[in-house]
Amino acid sequence: MSILEKLLEAVESGKVDQKSPYPPHLKGMDGSFELTREAINSGIPPQKILEESLIPAMGKVGVKFAENKIFVPQMLMSARAMNASMIQLKPFFTSGDIRSKGTFIIGTVKGDLHDIGKNLVAMMVEGGGWTVVDLGVDVGSERFLAALKNNPGAIVGLSALLTTTMINMGEIVTAIKNQNPETRILVGGAPVNDDFCRKIGADFYAPDPQKAVIYLNKLAS
Repeated sequence: MSILEKLLEAVESGKVDQKSPYPPHLKGMDGSFELTREAINSGIPPQKILEESLIPAMGKVGVKFAENKIFVPQMLMSARAMNASMIQLKPFFTSGDIRSKGTFIIGTVKGDLHDIGKNLVAMMVEGGGWTVVDLGVDVGSERFLAALKNNPGAIVGLSALLTTTMINMGEIVTAIKNQNPETRILVGGAPVNDDFCRKIGADFYAPDPQKAVIYLNKLAS
């Protein structure tokens, strides 16, 4: 098995590093951290590492999650393994050795402090080759607009877990569209649905992280 195949397996399985006990069948073996470093040191182009290991691995994870073959804990482990690789690849994004598909700004909307869903989407999108600007939680219109000013042409993702905070999505969408009518906006979260997405003027409802990645990749193609 090649380094890139091992790395793909490590990320898909959620093997972060050699010390990580999960998953049991890879115990004591190198994880995504060591394998990414080995791949870089062996001269494999960073773009190839991304395209042949990380993106396919997170694609498989996303499909499994959408089909209910794995659940949030397993997905989080895979996302952590991917993040261990991305830490080492990020310098190559800024140097231009890796071509980013675009910029994705994401945040949990004003009044909402939940971040698990938002974090999963952010990590899946980053693993798909995008530059992610994560604004965190309790984010209002002003911070989204400021992020767009600093990242012209970016796509925006809004997350909410509560019915009491999802209404703030409408205010944020309106503010963004008033200043940047061409900006594409994704919405998601437990109480959100496609009807609500259309009602507030957003462009796409993502029921799970994989659907968000698929939509973004269509925009980038």
